Amino acid sequence: MNTELPILILGAVAAAFAIISVLIAGLIGPKRYNRAKLQAYECGIEPTPHAVAGGAGSTTGQRFPVKYYLTAMLFIIFDIEIVFLYPWAVHIDALGVFGLVAMALFIVNVSVAYAYEWRRGGLGWD
Repeated sequence: MNTELPILILGAVAAAFAIISVLIAGLIGPKRYNRAKLQAYECGIEPTPHAVAGGAGSTTGQRFPVKYYLTAMLFIIFDIEIVFLYPWAVHIDALGVFGLVAMALFIVNVSVAYAYEWRRGGLGWD
């Protein structure tokens, strides 16, 4: 328990800081609402009161571009993969050759996926 206590304390301090910051900003921050700020924002597409085309009982509306969702998924996938590098970097000396080979294979795997997306044009925003 002694080894986990500093981590729990740090987590509690971080959570308290986040909650207190949001509460203080809501209490003392400026409140200049206007019509544009109160509308929903959908990745640059003007919001409409109609349902998205293809919804239940909807005959009008506007489809969202698939490119937006593909870019978001690519960001999440590569971001999560890169997060695995931090624990490896911290414990590189304890892992030895096995850790080096495992991370080399991981980097090759990420690089192949990145090269595939680049070649297919998934990283270009048209």
